[in-house]
Amino acid sequence: MSDSGIFPTVRLRRLRQHPVLREMVRETELSVRDLILPLFVRTGSNIRQPISSMPGHAQLSLDLLAEEAREVAALGIPAVILFGIPDQKDATGSGACRDDGIIPRAVQAVKQAVPELLVMTDVCFCEYTDHGHCGVVSDRTGRPDVDNDATLKLLVDQSLAHARAGADVIAPSGMMDGFVGAVRQGLDAAGFEHIPILSYAAKYSSGFYGPFREAAESAPQFGDRASYQMDPANADQALREVALDVAEGADILMVKPALSYLDVIYRVKQAHPGVPLAAYNVSGEYAMVKAAAANGWIDERRVTLEILTSIKRAGADMILTYSAKDVARWVK
Repeated sequence: MSDSGIFPTVRLRRLRQHPVLREMVRETELSVRDLILPLFVRTGSNIRQPISSMPGHAQLSLDLLAEEAREVAALGIPAVILFGIPDQKDATGSGACRDDGIIPRAVQAVKQAVPELLVMTDVCFCEYTDHGHCGVVSDRTGRPDVDNDATLKLLVDQSLAHARAGADVIAPSGMMDGFVGAVRQGLDAAGFEHIPILSYAAKYSSGFYGPFREAAESAPQFGDRASYQMDPANADQALREVALDVAEGADILMVKPALSYLDVIYRVKQAHPGVPLAAYNVSGEYAMVKAAAANGWIDERRVTLEILTSIKRAGADMILTYSAKDVARWVK
């Protein structure tokens, strides 16, 4: 009885007593089918170059990519997103736009090995430019910076190279104003109107990207990316960025990083409930868990699943995560 003697005491613990009942009333379910695995691909043969800051991950040469794709599919992971490391770099990242570039060749290798695997491609220039920025750099504003409009055309050219190779989803990530509209128009004009765009709609200028820059060999050679990626202090601006991308034709939205931006994930999902939402559990988030687990400070499995569940609970429909293979094995 309650203190008043009128109503019985509400005991929510009753719903937690039995493990089966706990599962039956669980509000958020994390599935392997929610996960997308990033892969780093380079030219050469029989190369599996470990990424020191991302234990369990490596740069793979094209000849090893088919084996990796088959393993991913066997684990039940439905999708991968590809990042390329080219042989040569230049000021405009020209290698990114070639039909025989590293990503078009990687797409073909994956689709030939596992046709049913969903292949997404990251569309950006930081891996391909000798300066490490995400587009064409000019000083017309009085300081070196990425030229937004000059980069848009190149983003379209890169997207078309990926589409011609057989990519299932194009994912432009450079945070140029108007990039979704430009890519959508370019794809449609070339007969690829059926290919969806996964927009890195709210991509923050984050300290959590450090290990990725080792993995993709994409660290900027001067300055940073704060002039085009979002200020971590801003959430309202994220909603503006997202709304613009929806208006320009984005089929799927993304918030990146995920863990420090759960509030943004939630707000984006509330603002656009009918648009699929992805979140990127980025390299720094992954590396922190791996490092703490290696020191015996946390339970890696428990913490990883808790983090990914929190991302799903915040509103993400799909999660890009370097933990995808670990999660698939744990769930099995």
